Amino acid sequence: MPLTFNRCNGEIDELIDLLMKKTEVNHPEMIREMILGALKSGQENNYLADQKLMATTMKEMRYTNKVFGPYRDRKKVTVFGSARTSPDDPIYKTCVEFSRLLAERNYMVITGGGPGIMRAGNEGAGVENSFAVNIRLPFEQDTNPIMDQDEKVITYKYFFNRKVAFLKEAHAVALFPGGFGTLDEGMEIMTLIQTGKNPPIPLVMIDDDGGYWDELIAFMRDSLLTRGLISGEDFGLFTVVRDPTEAVQVIDDFYRNYHSMRFVKNQMIIRLNKALDSDHLHILTSEFSEILASNGKISLSSPLPAEHDEPDLLHLPRLKVDFNRRSYGLLKAFIRRINSF
Repeated sequence: MPLTFNRCNGEIDELIDLLMKKTEVNHPEMIREMILGALKSGQENNYLADQKLMATTMKEMRYTNKVFGPYRDRKKVTVFGSARTSPDDPIYKTCVEFSRLLAERNYMVITGGGPGIMRAGNEGAGVENSFAVNIRLPFEQDTNPIMDQDEKVITYKYFFNRKVAFLKEAHAVALFPGGFGTLDEGMEIMTLIQTGKNPPIPLVMIDDDGGYWDELIAFMRDSLLTRGLISGEDFGLFTVVRDPTEAVQVIDDFYRNYHSMRFVKNQMIIRLNKALDSDHLHILTSEFSEILASNGKISLSSPLPAEHDEPDLLHLPRLKVDFNRRSYGLLKAFIRRINSF
């Protein structure tokens, strides 16, 4: 029989309800949709490789949530950089110091779990403040000895699941000099923030004495910007620094008052650590009118009904912003202004 997500599957709906009751699942309506999705896939697709991909993806994401879940209340910084960086390289030592400073401020560090900059990130933060999200490769990338035996290691089959973990859990991203993988991750997070598919977070490019990131910025300015392929406001998506203390300060400053954000239909909701007043709203409206939709406004708000799926955040004061869904580069400047009050 054809299945539907509506409750018109007769005995199948009853069996699913009974199964969920016996297994005592959380959020049964969501679990019901996943069960039905799996059953519908089994009906619609007889290509085994597709089913294997879906099953492995589900397993990997389930385990990701299990590992990260106990640490939901701590901010995390994802660190990218070359696996080929040696421990005697000055930028390796910079990464160790950067991660150590993060741990002192109660951040946790997420790395790819391998050697080089990944090991430096775990070394500086310490195993108790670290995650390693590794990948199975044909030439084997072993988990570095800092994290090798820790329970906060996840090894993925698929790169796309690993990428989700890197960004889903991150409150900031730090890019150290690296190769194709580092550039891929850097471009991806810029794209996701620029298009609004990832909430705005600090993206800190930590440079070496050779000016590794200077060359990339010059290419963006002289080629991409000149040809109109990006806009000037896109340079606000990232910050280039050389000093690890300054890098940590960039991240700290971003969360001085800003806490997090989400969309509820067309409304952008910004959660704050402390409430703003009407004078602050007037300043924000006058200085950032270009990020607002036509006839849009910024107002104080209590939690909207849709936000009750995040009960741990309901106590936070809020702004409700009629955002134009385009000016994501300016949105980070808007957050910096909020943090100045």
